[in-house]
Amino acid sequence: MTLPRIGLFFSYDWDTHGFNRSLARYGYDEAGFDLFSFPSNARLAAFDLDRFAARQAARGRALRWRGVVSHHEQFGALAAALVAERLGLRAPPVEAVLAAQHKLHARRVLQQVAPEANIGFSDLDAVYGGEIPARLRYPTYVKPVKAAFSVLAREVASRDELVEHTRFGWRELWVIKRLVEPFERICRARLPQAGTAHRMMLEEPVPIETPQYNLDGWVQGGEVHLLGVVDAIMVPGTQAFLRWDVPSRLPAPVQQRALDVARRFLAAIGYDHGFFNMEFFFDAAADRLAVIEFNPRLASQFSDLYLRTTGHDAHAMSLALATGEDPLALPRAEPVGGAAASFVYRTFPGQAPPPMPDAHLVREFERCFPDALLYAYPRTGHALERDYKWLGSWRHGIIHLHGRDARDLRERCEHASALLGWTPPYADLQRHRAPTVPQRPDEPWNLQGVTTR
Repeated sequence: MTLPRIGLFFSYDWDTHGFNRSLARYGYDEAGFDLFSFPSNARLAAFDLDRFAARQAARGRALRWRGVVSHHEQFGALAAALVAERLGLRAPPVEAVLAAQHKLHARRVLQQVAPEANIGFSDLDAVYGGEIPARLRYPTYVKPVKAAFSVLAREVASRDELVEHTRFGWRELWVIKRLVEPFERICRARLPQAGTAHRMMLEEPVPIETPQYNLDGWVQGGEVHLLGVVDAIMVPGTQAFLRWDVPSRLPAPVQQRALDVARRFLAAIGYDHGFFNMEFFFDAAADRLAVIEFNPRLASQFSDLYLRTTGHDAHAMSLALATGEDPLALPRAEPVGGAAASFVYRTFPGQAPPPMPDAHLVREFERCFPDALLYAYPRTGHALERDYKWLGSWRHGIIHLHGRDARDLRERCEHASALLGWTPPYADLQRHRAPTVPQRPDEPWNLQGVTTR
């Protein structure tokens, strides 16, 4: 029997692992390159999304693809929408993907449909490395209009900090411009009202201790479905992720509020088919929910966590959705744990570099923890310097584990971490603290006429 074929774009790490679970049901034709390894990322120099989509559409016609899928934020999700449009396959509209990924435009839409879940925002009226306008209010949160992985996103306490944060060397500028330009070309043609993505934006800072969450779901036939909520746990005093936990501790009524906000936003941008992820804050004391951003694709890193704890295979569900099947009709696996986490291991500037596992240690780790996922991300030279500036830390490894409950999960994590020589990602074991920043003024943060307090 010939398996239905699927086009997969920019599928690495979590996606490779997730899609491989469905090899018995589909045949895959892959395309794309790794943005974070050389020489693969040298293709950035001449990459054009429209040409890429045209080539893949021709390939898809020849191979009779039944669907196209990508959960890659930087290029893949938009590429999949472009290819599906050319082939008449099921996917979110190109304009909807653009609207979600253009962070400034998404803020404007959210202000129209769910102002209570928005935060103050403005564009930063300066080109890359240009003069910073006077009379901005500090502290402020600055981030690129188009980026992924929280690149160059941070709170700054003064004009001097903002100036320093937006000074780039020639290598950095080369990477930044080539990461954004493929999106920019499509956006100019298909969503011109959004404006250029070659800039940064400012947002009302949210207290660093405010809990963060991820809401995951999908849309089919215009109906929004909830997959689940993942809790984001931070390194104390920073905006760096320490781990992601399931099940969520967020009360069910708040989860439904978040889903309602997502439903309004997705309808407003015309996102009527596909997986999505909404990052948000929830301040229980103030009873305030505030959206961080929307991602028009599955958050691949969380798929394995849901599979371990609820039996839902989100990668298989995304393949079903792309081929017109009902994701809810797929059989659920038997959950293997009552709690699971994606553990993130980080090193901050000034800290000693951690040991990186060699092949022998990886084999020993796999023998001791056959159910675990282990990813190591070695960095040296300019790549390491860029991580420290763009992300504020070096994410040198990630481990996925499950346990009977949260206590058992922590014990397993501590044993796995000791084997690798890494510090377990629990707040009471972290020594890093970010520099303190001044408290916000009492008056409302009001940019572009947006007042949210």
